Amino acid sequence: MSTTKPRLSAKDWISAGFRALVTKGPEALKAEPLARDLGTTKGSFYWHFKDVPDFKTKMLHHWQGSVIGALSAAVDAGGTASQRLYRINEMAAHEGGNLGGAGLEPAIRAWAQSDAEVADAVEEIDGKRLAYLSATLKQLGLTNPEFARIIYGAYIGMGTLSATDGQDNTDALSTLTAAMLALQDA
Repeated sequence: MSTTKPRLSAKDWISAGFRALVTKGPEALKAEPLARDLGTTKGSFYWHFKDVPDFKTKMLHHWQGSVIGALSAAVDAGGTASQRLYRINEMAAHEGGNLGGAGLEPAIRAWAQSDAEVADAVEEIDGKRLAYLSATLKQLGLTNPEFARIIYGAYIGMGTLSATDGQDNTDALSTLTAAMLALQDA
């Protein structure tokens, strides 16, 4: 009977990194504590990553790819501008998915407060999301740029609430969306 453990992939390490970030904070993003969490050696970590900064960069790229992929899927799904706006509510409800759950985005934003590379990544994602919201609202005739910021601020805030209270805030975001859409008719 073989007692050989399956080899860990870079993705396994990155997933462990997101879980550690959410539960323990950015100080847990080190080879030794992650290896302990995974029941393996640091050698496996260094097989996949040059060093801890390389690991953190790859984590960020993975997160950015996931967020941009979700945004692209929302755009590609088509539908009316109103339907696309409501789709953002669904994105917020499922943010983080298998990358660390609802606490992922708040954890990344907290990490960005002390790491310039993370802050740059968050700024890039914020820009893409705001551009998507602005374009969608503009198609609805709602051209005030503050509307996109209000919805996005609620999106971020509801994510933080979900991380702390476990509630699904899709309905709250849908209510805000309905209020914004009512302005279209006013």
